[in-house]
Amino acid sequence: MSLVFLRVWLLLAPVAAFYLPGVAPHEYLDNEKVEIKVNKLSSTKTQLPYDYYSLPFCRPAEVVNKMENLGEVLHGSVIKNSAYDISMGKIEFRVLCKRTLEPAEATLLHTRIRQDYRVHMIMDNLPAATKMIRELPDGQTIVMYDRGYPLGFVGSAERQGSVPGGAYLHNHLRFVLKYHKDAAFDGARIVGFEVEPLSVKHKYKGAWSDDASQLQLLTLPVGPDLPPLRVDPKGSAAEREVVYTYDVKWEPSDVKWASRWDLYLYMGDDQIHWFSIINSLAIVLLLTGIVAMIMMRTLRRDVSRYNSPEDKDDLAEESGWKLVHADVLRPPPRPLLLSVSVGTGVQLLCMSFISIACALLGFLSPANRGGLLTATLLLFVLMGVPAGYGASRTFKSLRGVEWRALTLLTATAYPAAIFVVFTLLNLALWSHGSTGAVPAGTFVALLAMWFCVSLPLVFVGAFLGFKRPLPAPPTRTNEIPRQIPPQGWFLGRAVTMAVGGVLPFGAVFIELYFIMSSIWLQRFYYVFGFLALVLLILIITCAEMAIVLCYFQLCNENYLWQWRSFLNTGSAGLFLFGYSFVYFSSTLEIMGFVSTMLYFSYMFICSLLFGVTTGTIGFVASWWFVLQIYGAVKVD
Repeated sequence: MSLVFLRVWLLLAPVAAFYLPGVAPHEYLDNEKVEIKVNKLSSTKTQLPYDYYSLPFCRPAEVVNKMENLGEVLHGSVIKNSAYDISMGKIEFRVLCKRTLEPAEATLLHTRIRQDYRVHMIMDNLPAATKMIRELPDGQTIVMYDRGYPLGFVGSAERQGSVPGGAYLHNHLRFVLKYHKDAAFDGARIVGFEVEPLSVKHKYKGAWSDDASQLQLLTLPVGPDLPPLRVDPKGSAAEREVVYTYDVKWEPSDVKWASRWDLYLYMGDDQIHWFSIINSLAIVLLLTGIVAMIMMRTLRRDVSRYNSPEDKDDLAEESGWKLVHADVLRPPPRPLLLSVSVGTGVQLLCMSFISIACALLGFLSPANRGGLLTATLLLFVLMGVPAGYGASRTFKSLRGVEWRALTLLTATAYPAAIFVVFTLLNLALWSHGSTGAVPAGTFVALLAMWFCVSLPLVFVGAFLGFKRPLPAPPTRTNEIPRQIPPQGWFLGRAVTMAVGGVLPFGAVFIELYFIMSSIWLQRFYYVFGFLALVLLILIITCAEMAIVLCYFQLCNENYLWQWRSFLNTGSAGLFLFGYSFVYFSSTLEIMGFVSTMLYFSYMFICSLLFGVTTGTIGFVASWWFVLQIYGAVKVD
């Protein structure tokens, strides 16, 4: 068996380093056509993606839509062919087309430039990128890639030849294409797709001609010293004339095909990630020390004292967690909602574990556009069995009998709330003509996944959970509930939620910053090794925090621990939502009501799911803790 496992691992190891299993590189021969596809227009200021051809660019004779997967559609990607004609190894300058903008087109282009939109393209499955040179603290410089290229720029005193406040279009693109050759294969492999955008007010001699041999441009060679092209909606027809051009430059590179994504994925923040891990480990070690002290010293002393026959008379008037043994397993208020929340939390945890594991093995490479989002959605749907099983086991232990209601709510409650918010946001995106609006066909596909796959799987899990018998409880529950004595202010719900939520959030908030930046600043996030460690630390932190607070609560004779254990660590979602306001004001430059509503709505959904996940961890840990300590004492 171990030999088989070793062989499987040896097969998977090179696959994981190859980014995407099953994808082979393409070797281009000299003068072979290299296709450039155009993708969406995106902006970090509006968060509203648009179709490339929604702006007055040059079109090919026939615009053909390329196939997109579910993740790409949800990201707002619309991939189409372009008018660019590029051949392998051929260095050339070309005129793409001339457009005289209508006032409405010039106004739209002017608006998109001021909204800081970027243009996205794809060549050989590589996204177009602009090169950035970053200087490190030690004086060294590194090359990094920023996805896409800016549509244009706003004039300023520092920009030569520009009018401050004017909008200028990047109408000339310089494609710097890097290729790698090796004796092991014929032809060349493309390993870099850089774009250097320039704004040039092209001038030509005589009348315009679509025949390149008859056209005499006066603005050659193209360079940054030429006057830029201003987009003025109020200008004359001659001032609204745009000539689109491009030139191609091929450069040999030592970068191998398997490493061509490194510049895209390089984040330059390894030290910050390690600081995050060390910070989280410090919190874990602190909580582990407290839990160890409770379990090894205090609890052992309590159990010995409670089980000692000589001390039973002395314990009659004493307070402690043993005095609530006949009420500690009493069902809490609203057990149905608690069980549904726990089942959804189990579903999210299983989805997270498998998604990160697949990403670590290289199956969710960024080369597979939209693959991470597609896999996450599919895994959430397929994890209906663990959701139903976890919810049913919890509900059965809380003496619930409405198993049909439990199963339906587990499959529909949280997804329905998210679906309502998603539908309202989709209507807002649709009203703005954004490609971020999900098409009707995708809506039908999502509903089919929900009702035809997720719902039956939840029923299967619930059936298995209800069918399996529960273990014998360590204590019997009295018919008359015990009166809970007045609690100190430090055990109030608000205080314990604040303490129970701030430490789990503090353990992960640095990594959350990078995840939020990848979403809202449209950067790549591919440090799944760090993410796996952070997830493990989050689980340990939530579990230990829940156990400590549950112990203090039981020592004060408050036996209603179920909801409190869920809310104590689940309040980390409130901290995440609060942090979203800080991130919005300090990092983002979002403009417009719809864009702001989009941001806070999605952050509300993320905070809700994060809170349900951390709350589930806290509840399960407290449940295990209660069963352990009350199973260790002798009860009359």
